[in-house]
Amino acid sequence: MATADHSRPSAVAPRSGARLAPPAPASRSESRPGPRRPAAVRTEAAPVAPPAGAIRRHGPDTVIVLAVLALTALGLLVVYSSSAMDGYLGGASFEDTFRTLGPQLQWAAVGLVGMLVAMKVDFRWLRLASLPLLVVAGILLVLLQVESFQITIGGSSQWLKLPGLPAVQPSELAKLALVIYLAHWMARRGSAVGGLTTGLLPFVVIVAPFVLLVFKSPDIGSAAILGLTAVVMFFLAGANPLYLAGLGAAAVTGTLVLLKDYQLERLQSFGDPFADPLGTGYHAVQGLLALGLGGILGSGLGERAAAGGIVLPNAHNDYIFAVIGEEFGFLGAVGVIGLVCLLAYRGFRVALAAPDTFGGLLAAGITSWLCLQAFVNIGVVVTLLPVTGITLPFVSAGGSSLIVSLVGAGILLSVSRETAVHGGWQHASGDRGRRHGRAHLPGPRRRPLPSRAPGAA
Repeated sequence: MATADHSRPSAVAPRSGARLAPPAPASRSESRPGPRRPAAVRTEAAPVAPPAGAIRRHGPDTVIVLAVLALTALGLLVVYSSSAMDGYLGGASFEDTFRTLGPQLQWAAVGLVGMLVAMKVDFRWLRLASLPLLVVAGILLVLLQVESFQITIGGSSQWLKLPGLPAVQPSELAKLALVIYLAHWMARRGSAVGGLTTGLLPFVVIVAPFVLLVFKSPDIGSAAILGLTAVVMFFLAGANPLYLAGLGAAAVTGTLVLLKDYQLERLQSFGDPFADPLGTGYHAVQGLLALGLGGILGSGLGERAAAGGIVLPNAHNDYIFAVIGEEFGFLGAVGVIGLVCLLAYRGFRVALAAPDTFGGLLAAGITSWLCLQAFVNIGVVVTLLPVTGITLPFVSAGGSSLIVSLVGAGILLSVSRETAVHGGWQHASGDRGRRHGRAHLPGPRRRPLPSRAPGAA
């Protein structure tokens, strides 16, 4: 048994709050010359890491801001080129040449103001407005089914005109409203979203009416974006993959049953649009010819006639990417795709670093909606997808699309202003409640490696 060492003086720790006495002066015996001890090096205390769960507040994501502004500015240029120049060459008056660009500039100004306001406001306040906003979007979609309120263009009744108000496209508002409400609902539901009666069935009850109302417009492209965005959010919230597979099969079957004759013809011509270049394949063929005439560097802004004068239907809207390829060439088209990919990358990084479950789902939903819509628009132009009318976010002409897209980007920037230290999603005050657990959502943190015994191979 080891005995205590009594040769050294015992040091008694001072009580809390007691003052330490100054050291006694050195005696003469201790002041004899000898080897000097090295002076103590003063070291600064290492910075203390913030505790897990802490939130850093900082400025918005600069990359997302630059990507959105670049796409918006490019859109204004191409809208001017695809609409005003055609009117000028056709002998129209000065007012007619700016008939499309003038309102687009006003809508861009309104949208940018909305983006700044949404960026400055705490995104958690949206939880209070999620249900009223969803109800308003649903009412507008129901009113769109009334013929007296419809504006039909090209056989599609996507625009609603109420007395004393400008024409709006309710499907654009429905995208943002559904994303906000689903983020709130899934955050409150927590791990219960993986169940059948607590997750899948309520999810279908919430999403299906909006998808069917938009599909009936008819607007297959927006209906697909609504459904796909909701499914992405549902998957990230912890939905059962088997339930998602069954839901996808049911959606595809129902879509094929509800398609009209002209929509089936478009689907059939998708495989070979050149089989009927002046009929069902006209839009696809013209888009491909415009992209081919652009070459590597393009014909230049406003010089489409010099490249062959291809007639593009809906050039300033659905087929604006073909105009970009024709006037700015392959490099310009790749640049637009790169900006969309950059927006997707930074948006999902914001979602992973969000301070709570609601913010993470909100950022993921907005990013999925904007990027899915962009890639569907581009996929239609390059014939990777069947022809459907859908805008390119921030670029295509259209007030409803531009304003709602910019406001959605502002909400995404609001989420980016706060970052969780550990990088995962935590409880928010609104997520707590009876029968509502925490959503078991993936985070970027790693699991600890299992320890191995000494000498183990």
